[in-house]
Amino acid sequence: MKEIKGYAIVGAITAIIIYFLAPNIVGNRIEVVESIHHPNNYNNSNSYSDVFKKVNKSVVSIYTRKSTARKNIYFIDPRERALVKKKYSPTGQGSGVIFSSQGHIITNFHVIAGSEEILVKDYDGKEYGTVIVGIDPLTDLAVLKIDKNSSGITLGNIKNINIGDIALAIGNPLGVGQTITLGIISATDKEISPNAYSYQRYVQTDAAINPGNSGGALVNSNGELIGINTSIISVSGGADGIGFAIPIDIVKYVFREIIQNGEVIRGYVGISAEINYRGLGVLVNGVIPGSPADISGIKINDIIKKINGKSVAEIKNIQKIIGNSKPGQVIDMQIQRDGRLTNINILVSKMNYY
Repeated sequence: MKEIKGYAIVGAITAIIIYFLAPNIVGNRIEVVESIHHPNNYNNSNSYSDVFKKVNKSVVSIYTRKSTARKNIYFIDPRERALVKKKYSPTGQGSGVIFSSQGHIITNFHVIAGSEEILVKDYDGKEYGTVIVGIDPLTDLAVLKIDKNSSGITLGNIKNINIGDIALAIGNPLGVGQTITLGIISATDKEISPNAYSYQRYVQTDAAINPGNSGGALVNSNGELIGINTSIISVSGGADGIGFAIPIDIVKYVFREIIQNGEVIRGYVGISAEINYRGLGVLVNGVIPGSPADISGIKINDIIKKINGKSVAEIKNIQKIIGNSKPGQVIDMQIQRDGRLTNINILVSKMNYY
């Protein structure tokens, strides 16, 4: 009996000690630690919330109802590395960027191609009908307009885009609503193929881009637009970290041309070149019958050395010069034929896309 009393006393004493020295072990009291920072004093050095707040009013979601009746709608697709026919679905979705305070919106052409109805939803969930101001399939861009005074995004400068810079993609991926993803600039001035149109080049990023992001904004850490997200290359079908955006200088050019002319006017002479030629200059491997080059006397196997007195060493040099020329302009092309140099004047005509 004495032993039992002794055990009871020892047990009681132990319980009292535990209660006072370690109350959290046997008590019901739960303690958690919460931040005491005031929102205005919070350290945002590792946050991009301010960038998102600056940009989100300028990014919209686009919903379309499409027809399968229209045919022969083409655009440049970096995944296919070529000019491809638009594949239709009854409905579609994408993103867009408000480019002006008058309600002009830049998006991808493939987002709205073949659409019978285009609906724009802003960051606040308000819906607007649209009109198409103009399209440019060769850069996969289109300009829309809504009847609303809007908050236009701040435009960046192509000269300030560097590999390794922070890049933020904002859009409506998979229809889940406005979303921001973080990455860096993986490459600049990226061409999709040596024989594609050279003015069709890209900024590459590893920021997550998914279907629905097309037409949305790629911005820098200052919230300035540096590109329009357009496509991904993916093995899995998801965001594998190889995304492409149309760089801001091309976007600005296309927007300006469409606003001024209703379309992008590019020069055309009707030649093709050999991409594997390794000599000095550019080797002509095709001349379209009846084209300005054909009328002027350019022949297959001519080697183009200069245009307007400027040496050309790559196909993209020629494409850029001719593409930026206006219909009716005369260019001076120096060519080498049978070992001799000669100059030929070519009257540039207008490039037709259809």
